[in-house]
Amino acid sequence: MDKRELYDGFKNMEAQTQLMLSKFSELREGMTEIMEKNSELEIENQHLRELINEQKDNDGEDNGEPHLSKSRKNLEKLYNEGFHVCNQFYGKHRDENDSCIFCTEIIYREG
Repeated sequence: MDKRELYDGFKNMEAQTQLMLSKFSELREGMTEIMEKNSELEIENQHLRELINEQKDNDGEDNGEPHLSKSRKNLEKLYNEGFHVCNQFYGKHRDENDSCIFCTEIIYREG
């Protein structure tokens, strides 16, 4: 290997190293942006959770739906699992797409 080949080899290696350093720098900047955005979103998410909890506490309602007692939530769960909770058909299995006005009245009526 003569001096010229050695010099060209070092020059080529230097160019590749500079290119790699440039790419590392770009990746680091991109990662920094992603981490900053992630932190912002986590903070915003926490604020939104706090706001939702405040509204639930103030309203006693969730997104316009009435607040259900524990017993009505249990009835709603049974109803959603496919069983009647009304007096007429209590405990009987409902068809998948079948809704029952008597059941929904018992679950969601006010008072």
